[in-house]
Order: sequence, then C-alpha cells, then structure tokens
Amino acid sequence: MNTKRVYRLYREEGLQVRTTKWAKRAARVRVPLMGATRQNQRWSMDFVSDRLADGRWFRILTVVDQYSRECLCAYADRSQTGEKVVEQMKRLVALRGAPESITTDNGSEFAGRAMEAWAYQAGVKLDFIRPGRPVENGYIESFNGRLRDECLNGEVFFSLADTREKLERWRHDYNHKRPHSALQDRTPEECALSAGHQPFALPMVKQAQHPVKGSLTPGKKRPPLTGRRACLLNPSRGRRASVNSWI
Repeated sequence: MNTKRVYRLYREEGLQVRTTKWAKRAARVRVPLMGATRQNQRWSMDFVSDRLADGRWFRILTVVDQYSRECLCAYADRSQTGEKVVEQMKRLVALRGAPESITTDNGSEFAGRAMEAWAYQAGVKLDFIRPGRPVENGYIESFNGRLRDECLNGEVFFSLADTREKLERWRHDYNHKRPHSALQDRTPEECALSAGHQPFALPMVKQAQHPVKGSLTPGKKRPPLTGRRACLLNPSRGRRASVNSWI
C-alpha cells in the first residue's frame, strides 16, 4: 500500500475528513509597533513574487531600514525558506551589524524555528504584526509597491541570474540616486550619512532662576555678619575672632 492507492480509495469512498498538521510557530507577542528613531534600530522584511519570461515563479526577499529607508536586501530565488532567510540575515549582520528588532508578518519563513533560533543567537527581537494588519508594516509595503512599479513591471527577467543582476542595479539606484519625500527629498544614502555623523551631546541643565538660600550671586560679596553670629570672644588673647557660622 502506498500513499497514492490510499488516496484513491479515500476519494472513492467519499471521505472528506482531512488530517490537519499544525506547524510550530515562534511564540511572540503581537503588539502595535513604534517607528525607528535612529539608523539600524528597526528593519522590515517581506516577500514579493513575480515570474520569469518562461512563466516560472520566483520570490524576492526585501529588507528595509525603517529610519533611513535604505533597501538592505533584494534577493531573488525560486523558493524562499526559513534557512535561506537566515542565510541572508547573517550576511547583512556581518556587513551592518545586528538591529534591535525586525518587523515581519506571520509567514512560516519568518515565524519558523530556523528564524527564531537565529534571532535568539543574534540578540534580535522579532516583531510580528497582527494577522490581517499589513499596514502595521507599512515601510516594507510601501517599498514593495515602488519595487513593483519601477522595476518588476518594467523589466523582463530571463533567468534567475539576470533577475538578481537587475534587482541589484535597481537597488543601487534606489539607495544612491532616488530622492525620498519622507526624507526631505534626500536619498537614503544621504540620510544614512547625516544620521551617522550627528554629534552626541548631553542636554543642558537649566540654571535656577532664584538662588538657593545661603548661596551667593556671582560678582557679589558676602555681607558682613553682625551680632552674636559675627564673632566670638577669645579670652586668651583679648580680641574678637571672626567666624563664618554659628554652631
């Protein structure tokens, strides 16, 4: 008995019950996410699908820095698994360092065991958006729209190598030459360079408007003390010795 014969007999008997296999997913809390405040703090990643000239499908792994809007990765392959995603993440971390968190959807490639093990070892937090809420990962959704309008819809891909070459050429143009309205009409590269050279300075503490009791204002002398607090009688010398305070 093999699986094909069992399936044929199963269909002939009109059986409808299917055995559901539940995939193990990474246990992460789905919460609303905040935007990035500095470079390399938060990344976003997703997949985009398209076809070659012969009709074969391929998928593109896209990764974007949420602060500078840089396209860090646009890797095309016939199929994308969790292991292949981890391989690209290791390459990016070796070049740029590990981010604090990565925002993704709930796909099996991102929520699988391979990605969870890598995130734990690299110290990266995986932020999963809520199911059915792609707007929570709007950075990568907006980028994927530009990728499709400006590259995928205007190019014909003949092979996987040709696809990777054209994607890399478009990614370089997007990062270095294309102005971005959210970055004050600067390119992602210019935004990244300006963010990387900002000086670090602690905030200045405001001085008190009213001086504390007992303190002196700069440029003024202490008024002379009078009465019992001004001096004490020194009987051994027969003169008065000045003191600064009364004990």
